[in-house]
Amino acid sequence: MINSSRHETSATRGSSMVALPDRVRSPWWVLGRRMLAALAILVATVMLVYFDNGGYDDGNDSTGKVDFVDSIYYSTVTLSTTGYGDIAPVSQQARLINAFVITPFRIGFLVLLIGTTLEVLASQGREMFRIARWRKNMRKTVVVVGYGTKGRSAVETLINNGQDKASIVIVDPSEQAKNDAHADGLVVIAGDATRRAVLLQAGVSDADQVIITTDRDDSNVLATLTVRQLNPDAWIVVSVREHENVALMRQSGANSVITSSDAVGRLLGLSSMSPVLGSVMEDLLTYGEGLEVAERDLLVSEVGKQPQQLPDQVIAVARDEKVYRYFDPVVTQLARGDRLIVVRPAKELPWAPRPGTHGEDSADGEE
Repeated sequence: MINSSRHETSATRGSSMVALPDRVRSPWWVLGRRMLAALAILVATVMLVYFDNGGYDDGNDSTGKVDFVDSIYYSTVTLSTTGYGDIAPVSQQARLINAFVITPFRIGFLVLLIGTTLEVLASQGREMFRIARWRKNMRKTVVVVGYGTKGRSAVETLINNGQDKASIVIVDPSEQAKNDAHADGLVVIAGDATRRAVLLQAGVSDADQVIITTDRDDSNVLATLTVRQLNPDAWIVVSVREHENVALMRQSGANSVITSSDAVGRLLGLSSMSPVLGSVMEDLLTYGEGLEVAERDLLVSEVGKQPQQLPDQVIAVARDEKVYRYFDPVVTQLARGDRLIVVRPAKELPWAPRPGTHGEDSADGEE
């Protein structure tokens, strides 16, 4: 049975610089304010012309007088730079007002109207170009569904192990998650990961790996089913809260299922029975300090040896898509194509051979 729970809260993180939040306003609010400013300029120009109508001459009127309607007409054609010339300032005062007041009004009017259009088109064009360039340069994509505590930890581990930030895509409907991911320099698709269109936009169909870490097991099942339908070859890792949902996750298409509640419970139990063992396990789970669990290729010079004879502390061997413990008789002698699961100092690269053997060829199974 799938259980739902409350939304996972974001962890508090420090910052090394002051970053003031942007003021988010509706596009309609911005456009309306600019239209009101343009209208204010038009009204002010009409009033200036009308109250000084004696300084203007109307060539289309036998009397040459400029009334209120003429003032509106003159103001609109002047501010829009149309300038038919049928109404013109003739007095010295009217000409000075046109030069030093109405001309700046005209510039402001054009900036408000034409500038708004150009700004919208330019921003949309830049964003489309950025998205197109990002999609074109995507390599070995990892899609992470959910950017709560587990999602952030998974991304941090990927980046610390050499994954390019530009190849990581976050899918999360939360505004807080979006802000956190943007602050971390990551691409975000704001939407529900159980929807096919959202996952397609995130590039799931071409992704190498998908990590699903929402705080609801039912959402994780639906997301896993959709991802597997879109990409039969993707490696899918899913987090579940309850152990009873593990089988359902695997049936939905997950390659690996991590039970968060069981893992925490085991660590608590170990720490209670043996504080030393608990500290070692915590060390293995903490990146960048003490010991790390890593995977690396088998070197040519190591072919035929026993796991216990290697400089690394081998705890398991991956062979033919199966994992064997280091003491299993099947892996008594290491063979080409084997991959080693080792415990090593955190300062060493997880995927690299031991120091001093970086130039050796790996035994990757190629003849």
